[in-house]
Amino acid sequence: MGKELLTAYLKLHLVVLIYGFTAILGKLIQLPALELVWYRLIIAILTYYIYLKVRKESFAVSRRTLLQFFGVGTIIALHWVTFYGAIKLSNVSVTLGCFATTALFTSFLEPFFYRKRINYLEVLIGLIIIAGLYLIFRFETRYTLGILVSLISAFLAGLFMVLNRKLVANHRAITISFYEMIGGFIALTVYMAGSGRGITTPLLLPTYSDLFFLILLATVCTAFALTMQVDVMQHLSAFTVTLTVNLEPVYGIIMAFFIFGESERMTSGFYMGTLLILLSVFGFPLSQHYLKKKSESYSN
Repeated sequence: MGKELLTAYLKLHLVVLIYGFTAILGKLIQLPALELVWYRLIIAILTYYIYLKVRKESFAVSRRTLLQFFGVGTIIALHWVTFYGAIKLSNVSVTLGCFATTALFTSFLEPFFYRKRINYLEVLIGLIIIAGLYLIFRFETRYTLGILVSLISAFLAGLFMVLNRKLVANHRAITISFYEMIGGFIALTVYMAGSGRGITTPLLLPTYSDLFFLILLATVCTAFALTMQVDVMQHLSAFTVTLTVNLEPVYGIIMAFFIFGESERMTSGFYMGTLLILLSVFGFPLSQHYLKKKSESYSN
């Protein structure tokens, strides 16, 4: 393995480790999910703006494209609110275990948006994931609300990825992310103003520790991680990146166990269900890769 390729692999695993750490930060930050995401968006927007200005990148996009970015940004903001809301309602392990179902939702959303035929292998993988969810629901009834909110977050993450796929084909990832953050911020601000947050009821301010974790979340876990992932994708295949990113729940659950200890200890049923989901999530790209290679060998 060449030095450049090895560096790309190490960078990719660092990115996935950072993604897993976002859930840890979500538990460490004491702010409610809505305020947490609102402040995260503000810091992320400033970070992207400084980056684009320093690099002298163009901000210009058409009005139609801008509206598309804002629409997807709203979905991202909702995804983050439900993701951190699920952590507050349950814990990191439950949220990440259920969040692994994003692949299931993506497999059903893609045929709808791209007029593709339903892949029956994806349906089979989906059924196995549902079996894993059943085990989690059965053994972790105390976290039922957190599980449901986490599944909503996973659905929104799948929707965001499917919609973003079209945008990435024609625009740079940094520009897309910058405007999506602005769109999410506008949507949350409108909602908060409509609900009286910051007007009739005081807006909660972050403590010094919350502010530190928020800056870490918005700069390292958002702007830096995304930029590094884009760089890595220039050296590694989409298959490798997709397969490795699926490790996010694994890294996150392990870190949560060591950082938070007993509060993250779950029943054996939870780990069986999560393992079933993760095996399905890993099994799908592996089987797709195998079938593609087999098809190519037959055609040659």
